[in-house]
Amino acid sequence: MMEHVIQTKNLTKKYGPATVLKNVDLTIRAGEFTAIMGPSGSGKSTLMNVLSTIDQFTGGEVWVEGKAILDLKKKSLRQFRQERMGFIFQDYNLLDTMTVKENILLPLSLRKYKSEEMEKRLQPIVDALGISEILAKYPNEISGGQKQRVASARAIVTNPAIVFADEPTGALDSRSATQLLAQLVDLNRAFGTTILMVTHDVYAASYCQRVIFLRDGGIVNELYAGEQNQRAFYDRILETQSLMGGKLR
Repeated sequence: MMEHVIQTKNLTKKYGPATVLKNVDLTIRAGEFTAIMGPSGSGKSTLMNVLSTIDQFTGGEVWVEGKAILDLKKKSLRQFRQERMGFIFQDYNLLDTMTVKENILLPLSLRKYKSEEMEKRLQPIVDALGISEILAKYPNEISGGQKQRVASARAIVTNPAIVFADEPTGALDSRSATQLLAQLVDLNRAFGTTILMVTHDVYAASYCQRVIFLRDGGIVNELYAGEQNQRAFYDRILETQSLMGGKLR
């Protein structure tokens, strides 16, 4: 397994005269579950969009799995994104006309995978996420928490190098959020899935192994859970957030 999934050097992003990301040096290691936190306007969503190749950057360098993003042509970049990256969005992005199973397998169907291979990939993931009994249902027949777990399954069924999660608990109640976070931890451990999550929620961040804090477009702090339990890590994140000037929304 490659040690580093993502690396950036002097990463800069501008929108007109405004500099949103300022000389960001970042490394995401294979198998890490990392959160990005920061106040509104800190650049956290922009950073995720740049790292996931959805948005272009203005200066510096970005490598994903050792590939320099600037060296990839538009078609190659799109293919790379589809094959090596997974995405979990706050609003699920499920297709209402497809069953849960069809939604999960859609990325593989589009790539003409054989049904035997799709089934082989499907079962361990839906078992880990606790959604094997709803595969025949449609999105409008399941809860918000189940929808997010379906979206998570779809994100990792392609065996991506990294999963980008954009406020994945934002639309969930506390019970569903806790279940999803615990299952993301299980996926991270069981499959070695690298997860990069943008969140404003200290509780969600406390499930991660590492938390990166942004302010004014730059990294200002980071914490590692190490051997701490979740409660102790939660307290450290909360303290750091307080020292940075309040809630990181």
